[in-house]
Amino acid sequence: MAQHEAAHKREVWSGRSVFIMAAIGSAVGLGNIWRFPYIAYENGGGAFLIPYLVALLTAGIPLLFVDYAMGHKFRGSPPLSFRRLSRGSEFIGWWQVLICFVIGVYYAVIIAWAACYTFFSMTEAWGNNPEGFFLEDFLRVDGESSFGLSFVPGVAWPLVLVWIAVLAVLVLGVQRGIGNANRIFVPLLVVLFGALVVQALLLDGASVGLDAFFTPNWEALTDSGVWIAAYAQIFFSLSVAFGIMLTYSSYLKRKTNLTGSGLVVGFSNSSFEVLAGIGVFSALGFMAQAQGVAVDEVVAGGIGLAFIAFPTIVSQMPGGPIFGVLFFGSLVFAGFTSLISILQVTVSAFQDKTGLGKVPAVLTIGGAAAIVSILLFPTTTGLNTLDVVDRFANQFGIVGVAFAAIIVIAWVLRRLPELRDHLNSVSSFKVGLVWQIFVGVITPVVLGYMLFSEIRDRIDEGYGGLPDDLVMTFGWGVQIVVIVVAIAMSFIPWRRGIETEFEFDENRSDSTSTLAKTQQGENS
Repeated sequence: MAQHEAAHKREVWSGRSVFIMAAIGSAVGLGNIWRFPYIAYENGGGAFLIPYLVALLTAGIPLLFVDYAMGHKFRGSPPLSFRRLSRGSEFIGWWQVLICFVIGVYYAVIIAWAACYTFFSMTEAWGNNPEGFFLEDFLRVDGESSFGLSFVPGVAWPLVLVWIAVLAVLVLGVQRGIGNANRIFVPLLVVLFGALVVQALLLDGASVGLDAFFTPNWEALTDSGVWIAAYAQIFFSLSVAFGIMLTYSSYLKRKTNLTGSGLVVGFSNSSFEVLAGIGVFSALGFMAQAQGVAVDEVVAGGIGLAFIAFPTIVSQMPGGPIFGVLFFGSLVFAGFTSLISILQVTVSAFQDKTGLGKVPAVLTIGGAAAIVSILLFPTTTGLNTLDVVDRFANQFGIVGVAFAAIIVIAWVLRRLPELRDHLNSVSSFKVGLVWQIFVGVITPVVLGYMLFSEIRDRIDEGYGGLPDDLVMTFGWGVQIVVIVVAIAMSFIPWRRGIETEFEFDENRSDSTSTLAKTQQGENS
C-alpha cells in the first residue's frame, strides 16, 4: 500500500521561484512576440495600452488567481481539480485538457519552423524573395488541395527533433525536467530578445517605427472592438483558463504566496509584450525607411511577420544574420517553454485518471500528440490546416471553456468565496469583493461577447477563404469532438485509490481527503 501511494505522490516544485519561472515560460510564448505588437498597432497604438492594462487588472490577473486557487487547493490536474470541486464539473477539466492536446500538436511545428530559420538566418537562405522561399521552397504549400499527406522532409525531420526534446523534458519530471528547463531557457530568452531589441533600436528608422507603435489614437478608445481586442490579447497571452496555470499551481508546496506569484507572472508577461512591441516596430521602422514607404505598408502580424517580414529585414540590415539568429532563437525558446506547459496538462490528467507512472504517461500521451502532429502538419497542406485549427482552438476552444468554467464556478456552484478564502489563507496580497466582481461579472460578459461574435462571424463569413471541407473538419469538427470526448471522459471511473473528495488543510504539508480519513478510520 505504501509503495502504491509513493508511486502516485504528486510532484512539487523545489521553490516558488522555480514555479514563477515556469509560469512565465508558459505565458511568454509566440503570441507575445508576433501577435501583441500587431494587435496594439491596429487598435490605437499607444492608446491601446490603456484598455490593455485595464484588461490585465480586471480579467487577466483575476483569472490567474482563479487558476492558482483551483490547482493549489484541490491538488490535481484540471479534470481532478474540477471533480473535487464538484462531481458534475469534471468535463470542464477534460475540455481544457483536450484543447491543450489540440494546441500542442500544431504548436510544435511552428517551433520547428523557427529552429530551421535560425540556421537559415546565418546564410540568408531565403535570398531576395522571403515570401516565395517560405511558402514554395520551405513549406512547398499546395494552394489547390484542401488536405493531403504529401510530406515535406525539410519540415518533418526538425519537427521530430522538437518532439524528442519536449518528451525528454517531460520524462524528467516537474522539477528536474520542466523546472530546470525553464531556469535555463527563460533567462536565455530574455538575454537573446534583449540583445535583439538593443540592436533594433540602433537601426536607422527605428524612431519612425516607435512613433507608429506608440503614437496614441485616442478615438480608438471609444471603439468597443478595441477593448475586446485588449481582453482577447490578455486571455491568450497569459495562458489562463485552459488548464496550464491550474496544473502548474497544483505542484506548489502547501505554504505558497499565490497572489504575489500571480502579480509577478502577470506583469512580467505584459512587460515582455511591450518589449516585443519596441523591438518589432523598431525593425519595421528600419524596413519602411529602407524601402521608402510608410510603416503601415510593412506592418504584419503572426506567421507573416515572423517568416516573411523579418527575413526581409534581416536581408536589408547591417549584421543581418546575427539579428536573424537572435529573433528566431527567441521564437524557439519562447515556443519551447510554452509547449512544455501545454503538454504537461495532458500528461498530468492522464496520470491522475489512470494511475500510470510518469514515463509511461509521457510516452503514451506525448507520443500520441507527436504522431498526430507529424502526420498533419509537415505536409504541403499543413499551413492551411494549422491556420484553421489555430483559429478555432483559440477563438472557440479557449474562449468557450473559459466562459463555461467561470459560469460554473461563479454562478452555478457559487464557489468564488471559497476560492477567495483559500487565496487569502496563504497569500500576502488579499482579494475580496472587487476580485469576485471582476471574475464573476466582467470576465463572463467579455468572454460571452467574444464567443458569440466569433460564432456569428464564422457562420456568416466562413474562414479566410479556405475550403469549406477543411474549415468544417479541422475547425468546427475538431471543437465538437473535443467537447463530446470531454463529456465521455468524465464518465470513465477514476483509478483505485484516487481521492475525489478533498479537503484542504493549510497546516499540513501533504494532501488530506475525506476518503483518506475514512480509510484511516476503518484500518484502525
